[in-house]
Amino acid sequence: MKDYNVNKSEAEWKEQLGLERYKILRQKGTEFPHSGKYNMHFEEGTYVCGACGEPLFASNSKFNSHCGWPSFDEALPGKIEYVKDTSHGMIRTEIMCANCGGHLGHVFDDGPTQTGQRYCVNSLSVDFKE
Repeated sequence: MKDYNVNKSEAEWKEQLGLERYKILRQKGTEFPHSGKYNMHFEEGTYVCGACGEPLFASNSKFNSHCGWPSFDEALPGKIEYVKDTSHGMIRTEIMCANCGGHLGHVFDDGPTQTGQRYCVNSLSVDFKE
């Protein structure tokens, strides 16, 4: 296992996060599309890791991708870890918080902005700070 700046036992994570967030952030789950509170949220501020509070995405990088999950075209520098994911018969790039290893979602090369990126993030894996 990788050593992150924030390390806790699975029991500590489960107690801190609750079952829904634990399933997403620690067990690499996915929330149902169009169910997350940040899917259509467009206020100014910063999206932070739902497990450790590390800033991950600026609100000006968020866009409506119509995919059912919050989408961003870039992450804050050095805040995301990228891991090849071959689960479910697909080849994707998983995105994780570089500070605690929490699962955020996946990044795809089909974004409509100049970056060409679409960071597809579970609402349960982030919080919002104005």
